[in-house]
Amino acid sequence: MCQPAMARALTEAQRLKDLARLRRVRDRIDRDYAQPLDVEALARSVHMSAGHLSRQFRLAYGESPYSYLMTRRIERAMALLRRGDLSVTEVCFAVGCSSLGTFSTRFTELVGMPPSAYRRQASGEAAGIPSCVAKQVTRPVRTRPARAGQPQPA
Repeated sequence: MCQPAMARALTEAQRLKDLARLRRVRDRIDRDYAQPLDVEALARSVHMSAGHLSRQFRLAYGESPYSYLMTRRIERAMALLRRGDLSVTEVCFAVGCSSLGTFSTRFTELVGMPPSAYRRQASGEAAGIPSCVAKQVTRPVRTRPARAGQPQPA
C-alpha cells in the first residue's frame, strides 16, 4: 500500500473511531441529562480533549455538547411543565439546571416564551393529548440561529 493510501485509511479509521466516541457522548447526555455534566468530564470519558470534543461534536451534530445538553433539559422541562404539578423552580432543578436564571433564559431562547408562561399556556392545551404526541409536537426549535463569528459555550 502506498503512503497516501495508507494515510487515508488511517484518517478514515480515526474518523470512524471519533464518530463512535461522539455517539457515546450524545447517548450519555440523553441518558444523564439531569446529572451534573460538563464538557471536560464528557471529553475525559471518551479520551478526548474538551476542545476537540466540542469541535467534533459541533461538526457531527450541528451544535456544541453544552447546547445539546441544554436542549435535552429544556425538552424534559417542557414535559414536566405541561403536567402542571411542579413549579418552574422545581422543574429547573429536576432537569439538572443549577441556575434558575440560566434555565429561564435558555428556555425562552428555545421555546419562545418564559417557562412560567409556557406552563400556564400548556397546562390547558395538552389536556387529553397522549404525552408521546405532545412531546413530538412541542419539541423545542431554536428561535435564534447562532451568530457567526461569536464564540459559543463549549
